[in-house]
Amino acid sequence: MNQQLNMVTLGVENLKVSRQFYSHGLGWTPLLDLDEIVFYQIGKGLALALFPLADLGADTGHPATAGTPFTLAQNLGSPAEVDEAMQRARAAGATVLKEAQRAAFGGYHGYFADPDGHRWEVCHNPGWTVADDGTVTLTAVEAADAED
Repeated sequence: MNQQLNMVTLGVENLKVSRQFYSHGLGWTPLLDLDEIVFYQIGKGLALALFPLADLGADTGHPATAGTPFTLAQNLGSPAEVDEAMQRARAAGATVLKEAQRAAFGGYHGYFADPDGHRWEVCHNPGWTVADDGTVTLTAVEAADAED
């Protein structure tokens, strides 16, 4: 099996509410927006789908439940961009789980939950870089390095 991820599908209680949150609240542009599912391009070769929870359960053959025991994350260019993203999420109706603040890893981050409880971390990690080909490089960050 190839080491790759091309699609993350979130089961949502109310597609209309979730579409409103991501498209209008966060300002994301749908890649494909259908009555029964909406897709967003979120990276090179990576898409996020919002799919009704009941339909996801039927599609997999196993009941699906709301919320997630993991986080989705977005790395931004500066602490100010993290603050802006957190403010936008809050204005869109997100539940702020952790206000943006200095992080133990030396960067800056905060957490919010979307209308279905899916947890998002918005962070600035100066040790995270992405090459033109999409390759991620992670290096340890000293707390003093994160003051920019």
